[in-house]
Amino acid sequence: MQRATLRLACLLFAGLVDAAAAQGLPPEFEQALAAAQLPREAVTVLVAPVEGGPARVAHRIDVPVNPASVAKLATTFAGLELLGPSYTWSTPVYVDGPVREGVLQGNLYLQGQGDPKLVVERLWLLLRRVQGLGIRRITGDIVLDRSAFAIPARDPAAFDGEPLKPYNASPDALLVNFKTVAVTITPQAGQARIRTEPALAGVQWPQAVPLANGDCGDWPTALRADFSNPMQFRFAGSFPAACGEKTWQIAYPDPASYAARAVAALWRELGGELAGQARDGRVPAGLKPVLEWSSPPLAEVIRDINKYSNNVMAQQLFLTLSLRERGSGTWEGSREVLRNWWRERFGGEPPTTDNGSGLSRGESITARQLGQLLQAAWASPLMPDFVASLPALGLDGTLRRVRQNVGLAHLKTGSLNDVTAYAGYVHGAQGRRYLLVAVANHARSSAVRPAVQALIEWTARQP
Repeated sequence: MQRATLRLACLLFAGLVDAAAAQGLPPEFEQALAAAQLPREAVTVLVAPVEGGPARVAHRIDVPVNPASVAKLATTFAGLELLGPSYTWSTPVYVDGPVREGVLQGNLYLQGQGDPKLVVERLWLLLRRVQGLGIRRITGDIVLDRSAFAIPARDPAAFDGEPLKPYNASPDALLVNFKTVAVTITPQAGQARIRTEPALAGVQWPQAVPLANGDCGDWPTALRADFSNPMQFRFAGSFPAACGEKTWQIAYPDPASYAARAVAALWRELGGELAGQARDGRVPAGLKPVLEWSSPPLAEVIRDINKYSNNVMAQQLFLTLSLRERGSGTWEGSREVLRNWWRERFGGEPPTTDNGSGLSRGESITARQLGQLLQAAWASPLMPDFVASLPALGLDGTLRRVRQNVGLAHLKTGSLNDVTAYAGYVHGAQGRRYLLVAVANHARSSAVRPAVQALIEWTARQP
């Protein structure tokens, strides 16, 4: 039934685009493009009723473009379709020895299965569950099994030379807290005190830095941070008192050791003792889990992915597609799963996918393909979960700071150097709903935003 509904939506969409081949850009949009000094050839635009019928605008809709994070729409809708909205990731826990009087005589194993949201708060709960089994001291090691994803190591600086930006964190079968550290700096008693979360075993941070006068400005640069030694960070500068309290999210410079350091430190913070170390390894064959920790459901996870454009969570979901279908999460395996899903749902050649997040120069899609996806999602029983994951214009997510057309649309955004993209739904007059796609690939792509606002206003007026 669901597949038939989606195929019907695709047929309706193919007809409406053919009927609208001559539709031009609205005058308001054209004027805003001219004011931004963006040529018409820099944008691809589609506006069409979600339930079918002639498109209102169809401009360069068959030209492949880089969608930036709008690519997450395909990953999340495919995830809903192939895994189901109630799908959860499991992190099994094993022991290889007896537990006597609070002592595990052996090793404790945590087996990652791709959970995108094993943040520090949830890791704390997991380890409390372990202690609930009567384990307070471990005579062996805490072994982290990360083998569910078979992906090569990736240089976090490779994409844009910003290895400390959290958006460049790499996926991991046992992804802990996105491999990031929150550094909170608070002016207090004549100095700027420094707190970090989570604690990482063996890693030292400065306790404070001097306060400085003047405007807040570029306070991270003023700190003169030295991250060259991942075991001991230094701040040679100062912190402007005018800033008040600030939090700096930093991707840990030695990501391969992050999970082990975070687990070891948190275990000890909880009062646990560890005679050995936290290290990578494999769960021995034949062991049965003593407990299984579950993630939030997929319908909740995709809200984080789409509303906040979380790249590493999108990549976790993308790799899970091949992990569930083929037993191992690989880039090429997930690309093939997504291609097969696309051909079955929509027919024709699928878009070009790299890592499922849009953080890539190798992904491309057309406005027609995005329109197919949006229309099929609207016709799907999964529509409420999918639409609820998109940022609400002016209200939350990546669109929370917009002050125009508040509440008129749910749109996924995308942004890279030379790419600015929007795709989603606009709430029109008389209860009508329209899909909207607007992508600019140009050196001045960010200047398209006022034109997109004009397009949203124009679309909302359509009968």
